[in-house]
Amino acid sequence: MPTLRDRFGDIQARIASAAQRSARYAASVQLVAVSKSHPPELLREAVEAGVVVFGENRIQEARMKIPLLSKSIRWHFIGHLQSNKVRQALPLFELLHGVDSLSIAREINRVAVELGLHPKVLLEVNVAGEGTKFGFTPEALRCQIEELVQLGRLEIAGLMAIPPPAAEAEDSRRYFVRLRELRDVLQDQARIGLPELSMGMSGDFEVAVEEGATIVRVGSALFGERSGKQWRPVGADFLDA
Repeated sequence: MPTLRDRFGDIQARIASAAQRSARYAASVQLVAVSKSHPPELLREAVEAGVVVFGENRIQEARMKIPLLSKSIRWHFIGHLQSNKVRQALPLFELLHGVDSLSIAREINRVAVELGLHPKVLLEVNVAGEGTKFGFTPEALRCQIEELVQLGRLEIAGLMAIPPPAAEAEDSRRYFVRLRELRDVLQDQARIGLPELSMGMSGDFEVAVEEGATIVRVGSALFGERSGKQWRPVGADFLDA
């Protein structure tokens, strides 16, 4: 059975091959290990294998887990950020992937002023117009990008998207293309750089890299399928969203 180190090496090789197919360097793609519900000891094993960036999507879980691990680890928040969790989230994460509305962007900006921080964020786009997902519609983002850019405490680094579930990785390609093309339009419209494209997960990250992903979020391909039992530290009765 492949070890975590074996799986990490395989993912790195697949990223490198996909990058080469699109005339890019493998180093231009950052792997974020999706560590939601996984215990600290498994994350330590991942660090020993070479993982340096982890993605959490529950604030309380992250607050409990981060102090138990090396300070060299870098943390991204990859979930839906609620306004009442902004103050807790900003000091923990170097990048927020899912800024999905003008209202939450304003709240992040307001709290960042109070905390003296300059958070780095990605704008989440609902590329398929799914009613069950958060995110800007492409049309709304084109209309609001100038106002977003005026939020002076935010460093808007790029865009993020999660395509609809698909039977085949190739089925996601058109959504990755759509996000990249929207990024190019917004750069020209707002005269800003948006270098980061966070797109692609365990089942389709190679296609995402071929279409320009600079960040891929990989969980099950690295850690294996979750058992369904959520990690919680000793003495914690619950973990919120």
